[in-house]
Amino acid sequence: MDSSDSVDRAVPELDSHEWFTALDSGHQALLRGGSVIRHVEAGAFIARRGEPSQHWIGVHTGLIKLAVYNADGRGATFSGVPAGGWSGEGSVLKRELRRYDVVAVRASDIILVPVELFHLLLAESLSFNAFVIRQLNERMGQFIATIQNQRLLAVDAQVAQAIAQLFHPMLYPRTSRVLELSQEEIGMLTGISRQRVNLALGRLAELNLINIAYQSIRVVDLGGLRRYGVASL
Repeated sequence: MDSSDSVDRAVPELDSHEWFTALDSGHQALLRGGSVIRHVEAGAFIARRGEPSQHWIGVHTGLIKLAVYNADGRGATFSGVPAGGWSGEGSVLKRELRRYDVVAVRASDIILVPVELFHLLLAESLSFNAFVIRQLNERMGQFIATIQNQRLLAVDAQVAQAIAQLFHPMLYPRTSRVLELSQEEIGMLTGISRQRVNLALGRLAELNLINIAYQSIRVVDLGGLRRYGVASL
């Protein structure tokens, strides 16, 4: 973690997470006692590629992204994870070195579940096993869609799909129809310049798929946004 991080605090109430409420009371108590919440500033690394996978990572508030960077600073983003989402279960499950960087797109409060606690739940809780399997399956589908979109879609459609992905009902169950996303943040999630993102958002607004306000986007037609640009695939 970067030096800008604050001191760890006791983890907040987790009852808003469906997978947590499915656990028995003993496992819930273990999670509350063994996990921590940590504040990170925008741009801070939560986990780095090549380091041991020490935590399963949840987003309590804010927005993070999963990405890789080369020595020149160029990067590729796999996914954005908004509040209510979790990431990193694959690396923790395999106890491998992390294969991507986890970076705060904006100031965020991050829930960290230690690897040993994660594996204890896997060993003892059928409901947690079921959740992790579904999570891995949905994440794989999302990554495949992201690669497809980056290689085959025009820029406007890439922006539309990047916004629509934040509404995945299982991976990101808390996403509101009003996204507090700036053009710069969308650019960070898509790898597209802020200026080009601005043009794409204007086009999507003309089609009445979204409304644009200062530092926020209101999704008007989520179904239309999900379909935009992908009909020819």
